[in-house]
Amino acid sequence: MKAILEGLLFISGDDGLTLDEISNVLETDKEQVKSLIKDLYDEYQSKDRGISLEYLGNHFKLTTKKEHKKYYEKLVHNDNDKTLSNSALEVLSIIAYNEPISRSKVDEIRGVNSSYVIRKLLLNGLIEDKGRSESPGRPMLYGVTARFLDYFGLGSTKDLPELKAVQIQDNEIIFDTKYKEDTSNQG
Repeated sequence: MKAILEGLLFISGDDGLTLDEISNVLETDKEQVKSLIKDLYDEYQSKDRGISLEYLGNHFKLTTKKEHKKYYEKLVHNDNDKTLSNSALEVLSIIAYNEPISRSKVDEIRGVNSSYVIRKLLLNGLIEDKGRSESPGRPMLYGVTARFLDYFGLGSTKDLPELKAVQIQDNEIIFDTKYKEDTSNQG
C-alpha cells in the first residue's frame, strides 16, 4: 500500500492530499494511513533520494529537496532554451483566455497533467498566483503577468486574438463540442 500512496501523492501534484482523502481512496483507517506516511517519510530522508514528503497546508505533498535547488533552477532557467514548448504555449493560452483559472481546470481542458509546465511558467514569470478559488479545497488560481504581455507584445489580455470555432467534417464545431456543455440532447 505504500507504493500506492506514493503514486497517489505523485498524481496529486501541487495540490497534495489530506489524511481524509488518502484514507478514503485507500479504504483504510487513518491510523494505518499515518503509519504508511511515516514509513514513506522515513524512506525519503535518505540522502540517496531526490524528493521528500512534506505536510503543507493540511496536505501531504511530494516535494523536491531544498539542498538540490541549484540543479532544479538550472533545468527551469536554462539560458539556451529561449523558446516556449508547445505544451507551455498551450497552457499559457488556456490561462490567458480563462484567467483566473485553477491547475485542475487547465488539466481538464488539456486532458493531461500540467503541474510541471505551470511550475516552469511560474518560475519564468509568465504566469502568477491570482489568489484562491472558493471551490472545495480552495485551489490556487493562475493568471498571466506583465512579462507575458511584453513577451507577446500585448497591451492587455483584451488584445488577445478572438477565439474562433474550427469546423471539420459534417460541420462539427470543435470548440463548441470540446469546451461547452452539449445541450442538443436535452428535451
